[in-house]
Amino acid sequence: MHKPVDRENTALKIQRHSHLLSAQLQELRETIYPPEAQKSLRTFTSREVAMLVGIAESTLRQMSLDGEGPAPERLANGRRAYTLAQINEVREYLAEKKPSDALKYLPRRQGNDKLQVIAVANFKGGSAKTTTTVHLAHYLALQGLRVLAIDLDPQASLSTMFGYQPEYDVASNQTLYAAIRYDDERRPLREVIRSTYFSGVDIIPGNLELMEYEHETPQAISAGKSRGEGMFFRRIETVIASVESDYDVVLIDAPPQLGYLTLGAIFAATAMLITVHPAMLDVSSMNQFLAMTSDILSVIEGAGGQLDHDFVRYVLTRHNPNDLPQVNIVTLLRSLFGEDVLTAAVYETTAVASAGLLKKSLYEMEKGSVGRDTLNRGIESIDAVNAEILGHLETVWGRK
Repeated sequence: MHKPVDRENTALKIQRHSHLLSAQLQELRETIYPPEAQKSLRTFTSREVAMLVGIAESTLRQMSLDGEGPAPERLANGRRAYTLAQINEVREYLAEKKPSDALKYLPRRQGNDKLQVIAVANFKGGSAKTTTTVHLAHYLALQGLRVLAIDLDPQASLSTMFGYQPEYDVASNQTLYAAIRYDDERRPLREVIRSTYFSGVDIIPGNLELMEYEHETPQAISAGKSRGEGMFFRRIETVIASVESDYDVVLIDAPPQLGYLTLGAIFAATAMLITVHPAMLDVSSMNQFLAMTSDILSVIEGAGGQLDHDFVRYVLTRHNPNDLPQVNIVTLLRSLFGEDVLTAAVYETTAVASAGLLKKSLYEMEKGSVGRDTLNRGIESIDAVNAEILGHLETVWGRK
């Protein structure tokens, strides 16, 4: 008789593949970001700074000559290079020097302006949910706002974009789960917030640990631990309130399913962005998402949860304006939902794909990393979408 060949079962094979891929991803990260294996943000030219702040380049140059504001790096060619932190110093200097124009230079929350919490949601893969979140976070920070990004997706793509590889850099009890769990190991939210290389943006990273909340919530409800402010759908809202004074905007990258985490994110949110790729399968999936969300949220309202978002908007992503079927779907969505569909759309471009391979947003890309026209078109498209969203935030704050 032949001795039976030892075969690797599926569980062991998948575990082996996971370990192999994790090690390779870590090696790639250390290759791309040596020697500390951490991301860093490029510097900005005087022209870019002047455009971001809304002043003449000559004014910025004169500030530097007069020793006012931050001292930029002088490059070999004599040009000035500013970090994003220095750009914010310029904003703060101008806001203090010209109080009547302070909001123009530094458009942060004032007085009774309420914290804006935006949930980016959809359970259809490929709807560019994480890409939308990271570009919006970077855009708002470039405008001078203080942003907290929360990665609620166990797959942790948003964390990866900010340079945190979940299986290496995020240990047990270091995700949002740590702040909303039901047992004695719960931690204050501030303890799991991390700073990022992108000045103005902090992050609460994610990893597979977030799934524990989905498993434990039914047991907590049965045991009577989900009551009052500790009710499962209120827990995220409650912990965000503990850091309200530190931020202008909180962005939540919701999981791609309608579980307890997603419901908590939607309840905590003051606004919702629903990403949608204008293709028939994606729109059909989104319809199921809307139907299920409606049913479940009505249950939450029946349990005393009030849902009154400042705005809900559909974000058209990866749109090809030369694709007739896509154009027809966009026309359909606009006819059905009217102004709830953002006027601007994120157009499909190879620039986003190229940036994604480097774990970067378009705002981080160096000139020459992709074709100049391709990069400019991509940034123009994303800028238009993000500017429209910022306009909605400013309307809520009474500035428009």
